[in-house]
Amino acid sequence: MLGEYVNSKGERWELQLKGSGKTPYSRHGDGRAVFRSSVREFLASEAMHYLGVPTSRVASLVVSDEQVWRDQFYDGHPIREKAAVVLRLAKSWFRIGSLEILTSNGETDLLRKVVDFVIEQHFNKIKDSKEKYLEFFSQVVTKTAHMIAIWQALGFAHGVCNTDNFSLLSMTIDYGPFGFMDTYNSDFVPNTSDDEGRYSFSNQPSAGQYNLAKLLDALSPLIDLASGKKILQGYAAEFNNCFMDLHRQKLGLVGRRDEDDMLIKSFLQMMESSQTDFTMTFRQLGNLILGHIEQGVIPPGAWALDKLKQQKNWRDWLGRYQERLGRNGDHDTDEKRRIRMHAVNPRYVLRNWMAQTAIDKANRGDYTEIRHLMDVLQRPFNYQESAERAGYAAPPPPWSTKLRVSCSS
Repeated sequence: MLGEYVNSKGERWELQLKGSGKTPYSRHGDGRAVFRSSVREFLASEAMHYLGVPTSRVASLVVSDEQVWRDQFYDGHPIREKAAVVLRLAKSWFRIGSLEILTSNGETDLLRKVVDFVIEQHFNKIKDSKEKYLEFFSQVVTKTAHMIAIWQALGFAHGVCNTDNFSLLSMTIDYGPFGFMDTYNSDFVPNTSDDEGRYSFSNQPSAGQYNLAKLLDALSPLIDLASGKKILQGYAAEFNNCFMDLHRQKLGLVGRRDEDDMLIKSFLQMMESSQTDFTMTFRQLGNLILGHIEQGVIPPGAWALDKLKQQKNWRDWLGRYQERLGRNGDHDTDEKRRIRMHAVNPRYVLRNWMAQTAIDKANRGDYTEIRHLMDVLQRPFNYQESAERAGYAAPPPPWSTKLRVSCSS
């Protein structure tokens, strides 16, 4: 930690170096970060910000002249790699684990002091409440449910969802073995060292609930446990409501209808069984017009939908989709729906193959791909010629399926 910075807008940011060397908390490590993982965090945090996801940010990436030894896949084959230092920012770096360690050590006075500080700085509206600790927990539960629902709506999975990687401000932090899915797979595991699939895509919501239960345990000296458990019981409903609302937006639906749940779930089931591309399927669906839907015609170049239409239930689903769109209201049009859908369904996300291409070039001294990706990912919802030429909206290259990302990536 370097300290706190207040910018010209009055926003407070805590500055932190990752990879700068040993600290009193480095345990047995050397406190350094490899270049490849630093590039991934640099690109990912900015990409997530422009996708509208609560996240830490990165101010700079400095490449070191020194090298470090790393065994990337823990298979007994360490190599020397380039090191780097990331200057990253967050409104707060306090995590659930920050409170767990205090409670486990019986440091209740310090626990209260830390929670009071977090509330004072970031939950100011509840600072004078008699039940401020309970309200604090309630807000963290709600915001964490929303954060993970947003992850799911973007096909994003965090590779290490433990309590030390979950922010008390419910923002995405500590980008290690993360991943945006290419083909939709609910069992997608972004971390190759997660052999049991503990943090698979489908397990992310339950991992969030588990961590919040640990937060409740950590807050137990300050709040009534029975009341806290009742709040936690509402997590699943909060997540599901947000998940469904986000997917209504992704499908261009207006309002809430009883049939929406089945329409969304059956669409995801078709995507998974046909292994269609998660990002581009939703994006290309926005280009359909009612005439296309009635005839089952796919627009030219819609490679993801071309694959999805091979599904035996495709025409049946299209019919139900068309009927539901008809309930959007008389003032809705194909163009209005397209604009809405393209505003929430990105054309470009940071796929692993894109990050790896940038890392490979940078390791040869060519940083142009990193700069290009940074530029493209700041406008993920807009069509960009340079991104099209680079293949960022095309089917991923065959070699990308062999990419592996670990905790040291």
